[in-house]
Amino acid sequence: MAELAALEDPKARVINEKHGDDHGVNLGKLRAIAKRLRTQQDLAVELWATGDTAARLLALLICRPKAFTRDELDRMLREAHRPKVHDWLVNYVVKKSPHTEDLRTTWFADPDPVVASAGWALTTERVAKKPDGLDLDGLLDTIEAELKGAPERLQWAMNHCLAQIGIEHPSLRARAIEIGERLEVLKDYPTPPGCTSPFAPVWINEVVRRR
Repeated sequence: MAELAALEDPKARVINEKHGDDHGVNLGKLRAIAKRLRTQQDLAVELWATGDTAARLLALLICRPKAFTRDELDRMLREAHRPKVHDWLVNYVVKKSPHTEDLRTTWFADPDPVVASAGWALTTERVAKKPDGLDLDGLLDTIEAELKGAPERLQWAMNHCLAQIGIEHPSLRARAIEIGERLEVLKDYPTPPGCTSPFAPVWINEVVRRR
């Protein structure tokens, strides 16, 4: 904790706080510490318990994903109030857990939009890698009905799923693009040069073109 505190950079904190994260530790330096420590599950659990954002990010880099129970991961997600902690927990830990599918279906239907966004993120992963058994038309129905009015974090996750369906499944591509064009979610989102717009129709067409 002292080492993390020493890495605190006020300028980095200002940037991170714009994205909802309350820490000022450079992520490259954080990854260097994780590389030195390697996997240490007990330490990861202790770091997570501090509640400190930088410590929790470090915990997610040195933990053993398969060591967590389903209920532990569910509790951790509901405690992960900062966007970066939430994203790393889902992508670095939950996706490598044997409880992924159980948690996906549980979170997908959760009334908390931030928790639900994790369910949508895991669903997007399945759309790309293991679509068998998913009701893709049903997902598009839900997106069509709820995307426009969804809270920000949930909206981003649903929009990603919309784009992924359009990219990975040619038979549904036209419908996915049409939904995106009609709803216009993230249409005017400022996109840096060289980056792909998060507006689903542009996103879908650009990725398909590259492939």
